[in-house]
Amino acid sequence: MCGLSGEIRFDEGRPDLAAVERMTDRMAARGPDGRGMWSQGAVALGHRRLKIIDLSERGGQPMTDSEALVTCVFNGCVYNYRQLREELTRLGHHFVTTSDTEVVIKSYRQWGTDFVQHLTGMFAVALVEHDTGRLVLARDRLGIKPLYLAELPGRLRFASTLPALLAGGGVDTSLDPVAVHQYMSWHATVAAPRTVLAGVRKLPPATVRVVERDGTHRDHRYWQPSYTRRGEFAGMGPADWRDAVLAALRTAVRRRTVADVPVGVLLSGGLDSSLIVALLAEAGQHDLATFSVGFESEAGEEGDEFAYSDQVSRLFDTDHHQLMVPSDRVSTALGGAIAAMSEPMMSHDVVAFHLLSELVSKEISVVQTGQGADEVFAGYHWYPALADVDRAEEPRRYEETYFDRSHADLAKILQPHMLPDHDASAEFVHRHMAAPGAETALDAALRLDTHVMLVDDPVKRVDNMTMDWGLEARVPFLDHELVELAAACPPELKLAEGGKGVLKQAGRTVLPLSIVDRPKGYFPVPAIRHMAGPVLERVRESLAAPEARSRGLFRDEYVASLLAAPDDHRTNRGANALWQVALLETWLQTHGIH
Repeated sequence: MCGLSGEIRFDEGRPDLAAVERMTDRMAARGPDGRGMWSQGAVALGHRRLKIIDLSERGGQPMTDSEALVTCVFNGCVYNYRQLREELTRLGHHFVTTSDTEVVIKSYRQWGTDFVQHLTGMFAVALVEHDTGRLVLARDRLGIKPLYLAELPGRLRFASTLPALLAGGGVDTSLDPVAVHQYMSWHATVAAPRTVLAGVRKLPPATVRVVERDGTHRDHRYWQPSYTRRGEFAGMGPADWRDAVLAALRTAVRRRTVADVPVGVLLSGGLDSSLIVALLAEAGQHDLATFSVGFESEAGEEGDEFAYSDQVSRLFDTDHHQLMVPSDRVSTALGGAIAAMSEPMMSHDVVAFHLLSELVSKEISVVQTGQGADEVFAGYHWYPALADVDRAEEPRRYEETYFDRSHADLAKILQPHMLPDHDASAEFVHRHMAAPGAETALDAALRLDTHVMLVDDPVKRVDNMTMDWGLEARVPFLDHELVELAAACPPELKLAEGGKGVLKQAGRTVLPLSIVDRPKGYFPVPAIRHMAGPVLERVRESLAAPEARSRGLFRDEYVASLLAAPDDHRTNRGANALWQVALLETWLQTHGIH
């Protein structure tokens, strides 16, 4: 829920309230139900509200605790807020709302910066102490909710979206060559704290940043599973792991029903979303709203999986909504989807999620989605190759298997001034995999994918596309306790049955075999994958625009070769290379970056 923004000054000046108002207004879609501003001393906060918990005006933000002299803006949902409220009441705290925002404030008052350890959920938080002027920023464990930062002379600004920071003005919009290297290597993933813009950074997941009045700051990473076999699970066999995973997923799904409004499900008909529906039905939920999207076929590729989602809907008697999108709608929807992106995202399903969110938001304001299961439980087809090497060889195998292209290839694609003098993407992977823990090769790959790639590709995509329509998406497969359990699970149980073996075993207890054992599906958008006419026309316009020519990001001969054969050039991962290049340029133009 919601979008937050703010500014803290370090030069004895007053915050730029007009800039904070512009940032707040740029996020109106994330919070269509309310707008709030607060300022004192060197700090100003802004907030847009989507009403999910405590629908009264008392739940509005920015919210101030007049006893503790703390003001907070908060984006997300704390699923255990009722239990925390009871605990804090026993500890002597008095509540005047039924909102989870007030629970966040009281938790900070009780436990200081350790408050995040008590929160179960997804969140980005900014807290200001009135007496010290200290600013505390925090982000949830899996980075489900975003928090962007821009350092300007004498001040720091922050917001839930990058476009909001741009609306505030004064941001350095030059390109970061290392981030562009990652974008082109790693399927558009740019790892925190970087973004493609040199002047914008993002707070990493599972991090608390304390910013002092003089501008100094310190970061603390408060959570990271070890990805090792843990003693408390010794002696567990496959059936025990199946039962443990199912129990943890039951808890995760139940937690994400906490709301004062109905909660639906985005149902693709695959194992992950079908499991969510089955567990909600098992728990006794009736008239569950479910939603599916499909696209017209292109070049012989099917664009929908309605047969599977319909089967699950009938089995569990859901209130099912089906959306079929014609190809010409994809090209017209591209502009809105790209405008909603806080960072450039090349995956085809970004447009699908944007269109689906538009439909769903007309019916409901909260949904659960199956995002994250493939990374957490090793569901992708490339994981066996990543597991089939010694631990020391894993960084190189990861590059060979997962990267879109090599550093040498990028030397032929990027203009010389945009190419770092070293293989920045490979260096990041080697450094991450060298960290303590992750005892096997697959453990190292899953740790990287879950805590970096997942955060800055699929999870960001879902947040941006849903929240652009005031729709809150909840991701039970990224419940931190479920992720901790999966990280400790023996790799062979996850790799079994072609991937997600332990999850498939859990699925067989509540789902028909026709759903559990179906071929793995993706979210196909054939019009983009095959550069159908209207999409290709948009691509050509972007790459021929004056901004593209003056930017000089890509070598002219490379772009010409892509345009000469739009459907022929593929990355190592099989993505359309022209789309990857064009999407970055189109995103920059859409957000007024010259």
